[in-house]
Amino acid sequence: QVQLVGSGGGLVQAGDSLRLSCAASGRTLRSLTVAWFRQAPGKEREFVAGNSWRGDSIYCADSMKGRFTISRDITKNTVYLQMNSLKPEDTANYYCAAHQRPYTVCGDSRYDYWGQGTQVTVSS
Repeated sequence: QVQLVGSGGGLVQAGDSLRLSCAASGRTLRSLTVAWFRQAPGKEREFVAGNSWRGDSIYCADSMKGRFTISRDITKNTVYLQMNSLKPEDTANYYCAAHQRPYTVCGDSRYDYWGQGTQVTVSS
């Protein structure tokens, strides 16, 4: 069984940066594809970024490309989401999720393991 623990959220101002962490246990990241999703109140869950265990990374929404970066540290079994130039519309609960397939696809929410959310609030 894989456990994911997300952290790093907080209250920041527009233009600030945050780095979210997703610590995995129960399985090494070498065999996990991990993604970040977000959900704002009253909105559908949105795919933010994915990183396959083969090393491929994808960013699906134009609004996040160039500002968000997903990465992983195998030695810490942790995946990160670096978020720069944050905007009020980035305010949401951010979740990490994982599966064992060797790829990640935009819009695919068929993940087997989910972490608890970490709230990001960006004030204007």
